Amino acid sequence: MNKLLFVRYKKSKNILEGGEQGSQKNYNVLAKILGEGNIDTIYVHDENVKRTPADYIRGLVYIVFDYFFGLTPARVADIVGKADEYDYLFIDRSIFGIIAKKARQRGYKGQIICFFHNVEKFYFNDKLSKYVPWRKLVIRCADKNDKYSCTYADKIIALNERDKTLIEKCYGRKADVLIPVAFKDKYKMDSYPTELTNSKPLCVFLGGYFPPNNEGIEWFVKNVYPHVNVSIRIVGKGMNKIRSHGFITPEIEVVSDAPDLLPHFEEADIMVLPIFKGAGMKVKTCESLMYGKNIIATDEAFEGYALDYSKVGGKCNTADEFISLIHDFESNPRPRFNAYSRSIFLEKYSEEAVEERFSEVLN
Repeated sequence: MNKLLFVRYKKSKNILEGGEQGSQKNYNVLAKILGEGNIDTIYVHDENVKRTPADYIRGLVYIVFDYFFGLTPARVADIVGKADEYDYLFIDRSIFGIIAKKARQRGYKGQIICFFHNVEKFYFNDKLSKYVPWRKLVIRCADKNDKYSCTYADKIIALNERDKTLIEKCYGRKADVLIPVAFKDKYKMDSYPTELTNSKPLCVFLGGYFPPNNEGIEWFVKNVYPHVNVSIRIVGKGMNKIRSHGFITPEIEVVSDAPDLLPHFEEADIMVLPIFKGAGMKVKTCESLMYGKNIIATDEAFEGYALDYSKVGGKCNTADEFISLIHDFESNPRPRFNAYSRSIFLEKYSEEAVEERFSEVLN
């Protein structure tokens, strides 16, 4: 059986962030295809190891030479040296494209596969404030690594048509296959909740402390919340910091670093995802589908998902559209568990649904 070296971004202390949930999906499916004993993992970052100020300074120096934070020439050489023992080198994030470059230059004979969770230069353009002094360095590094991934990988994987188009436009390389965000099914039950939505719906916003998430929920609280009769709960890693922004009123609940999301999903009448900027696909949308939720979201939050928006809840991009649809929920209760959302997850966005596409990549 072929062996694969899986290079991923971060070994987390506890809660996996959106991108790392996608990485875990990639690992799970590859392990199912090849056998878990035939995959070894290398983490670029380990949150259990405390980084010193000197580490950050070194990171800024290396980023000038296209080594993203956590990578150094020695670290890359170590990874590339290990790769010789494997038939596949799977680089889970194009931000580490320099590994593909160095592996190929060293004469690696196996197959290099790179997974684009998004087009990194656009992701960091949205993520980093224009006031961050090293913003241009990071975006340049991301751009160079995306290019290295396209130049040196045998196969590249993108999430959706938007990313495929951007990759081809920016780097002249077509993605070999599209594999969307998917989840290991954690909500298999003999029976599902039967309650109807409340006349005062609980709207849950799911997302970690991150500029597009912060801006989206702030927009919702300021432009939609005053005009509807709902409760709001904000759930996400590091979201306790959102209170310092000044727009959270006392009755809005904020749950930061929740170890178990299931109660929040089951109690939600509506998942509201007012996201206006971003890249790739939104993991929170997939997770909401898995739990069979009513979802009201923007074009950006639904990007890459093929489904009937009216059956899943609704697509809204303006305050008036959100207000109108939420009023309809207030007046016309419907099942809190959305069977259509759940069926779309099983059909298109579960690990089982994408396994065949990964098999194609490994052939």
